[in-house]
Amino acid sequence: MMSRRDFSMAVVANVATSAISTCTMAGPNALARARNVVLVHGLFADGSSWTEVIVRLQAAGLNVISVQNPLTTFPEAVASAKRVLDRQNGPTVFAGHSFSGMIVTEAGVHPNVSTVVYVAARAPDAGEDYATLAKRFPTPPASSGIIFDGDEGSLSEEAFLRDFAGDLPETRARVLYAVQEPFRKELLAGKITQAAWRAKPSFYAVSTDDRTINPDLERFMAKRMGARTIEVKASHVSLISQPDAIATLILEAAGQA
Repeated sequence: MMSRRDFSMAVVANVATSAISTCTMAGPNALARARNVVLVHGLFADGSSWTEVIVRLQAAGLNVISVQNPLTTFPEAVASAKRVLDRQNGPTVFAGHSFSGMIVTEAGVHPNVSTVVYVAARAPDAGEDYATLAKRFPTPPASSGIIFDGDEGSLSEEAFLRDFAGDLPETRARVLYAVQEPFRKELLAGKITQAAWRAKPSFYAVSTDDRTINPDLERFMAKRMGARTIEVKASHVSLISQPDAIATLILEAAGQA
């Protein structure tokens, strides 16, 4: 049976493949060794979207919790994540995908959080309007696929398969579409009041084939925060299509890679 250390080393070796196209390193930082990881999902998904990453982190000996983001209002989403962070004992890596980068940015100032990780995620600054920031870059195709039923929004099946999870087998993507959680329109009105990435070591995984968030916007946010950055040849859901790469980045953020 493979030991935890051997598994971690195998994962590190595995990502030195075509999954990662480029990577940059911010200035050297001494990382607190973390044994806890808290994960948050974004729009059009639920906590199970982290499943493949969770398996790899647990095999490396980490305590992992995936928050079920309520997707209602921004304050409620942040409060949900903070309750999970409160329960962690010791240094904790706080990672978010897509919209939940907003939650990581706001709630990541929590004293239990040692590092913040963004996976194809929003990362605005305090007081910054994300929509205005995003307009500086070409609009990604998925934006036109959002449909509303009253105050609840979701992604159309065509946009989900093509623009959200385009590098997954269609059968897998259709399952993810079937369990898609609608989000409340009010959620999008939330603004950051504090930016954790200004005070905590930051890591960012750019999805080079992303059609949900413009990859150049991802690069801009990663560079601005001085993050340790990798570029993964993946759709918006790199945490599903390239879990080795994402798990390795989180292991590095935990001081274990």
